[in-house]
Amino acid sequence: MGKVIVVTSGKGGVGKTTSSAALGAALAQGGDKVVVVDFDVGLRNLDLVMGAERRVVYDLVNVIQGEAKLTQALIRDKRVETLYLLPASQTRDKENLTAKGVEAVIGALKVNFDWVICDSPAGIESGATLAMRHADIAIVVTNPEVSSVRDSDRIIGLLDSKTVKAENGEHMEKHLLLTRYDPARAERGDMLKVDDVLEILSIPLLGIIPESMDVLRASNIGSPVTLADQGSAPAVAYFDAVRRLKGEALPVSVPGEKRGFFGKFFGRKAA
Repeated sequence: MGKVIVVTSGKGGVGKTTSSAALGAALAQGGDKVVVVDFDVGLRNLDLVMGAERRVVYDLVNVIQGEAKLTQALIRDKRVETLYLLPASQTRDKENLTAKGVEAVIGALKVNFDWVICDSPAGIESGATLAMRHADIAIVVTNPEVSSVRDSDRIIGLLDSKTVKAENGEHMEKHLLLTRYDPARAERGDMLKVDDVLEILSIPLLGIIPESMDVLRASNIGSPVTLADQGSAPAVAYFDAVRRLKGEALPVSVPGEKRGFFGKFFGRKAA
């Protein structure tokens, strides 16, 4: 059975979709069979980031409503044969997602894929709670600024209360992915430092993705950055994050600093 990952955060625009695509492509390049599921019904963007917008025929809502089979809706990536996309609907709203339907789709995907990555919409409403409900692992994406961190703290509370794991009294594995980090701005006090974010959220640090135009350039050509420019700083950071996700004890280096965080929880307590 595959592992289900939810990529989530309370705030929009922090890099959930680009991170979902980059992590999915990195895992698939390692030989794992991966599907990335877009839960942002009505505002889908994952198909654009993955360069598959013209190939969408059926979507997640079509499958849940019984209008298409799951195999009809899945789109296989042309560059990596073990990478697939299940797009969101652009013409329906989040009320078309049902708890029973999502459970059935996630259950079927777990049987056929090593990793099921759920790209959550922003906020705390039904789409976001359904995206996280069946997760085995949560990746909380946060920018180093106060409102983003505060919203992520709220999401951590939902992960510990609204998921199937939480309801069964099981531990929800959570990791922090800090995106758009600029060491010069952090030093000037224009954004929070890594220590500040970790102090507030107190969950293990999975990786630090530096602020870079490489991510935007990759998105504009319809490619995850881990496919478009594998040697770029953000791509290397995503590849390292995947290694940690799979259990490798790899230190997290802070851009612009000589120190790093090491160990299973990288110097912080597990949440």
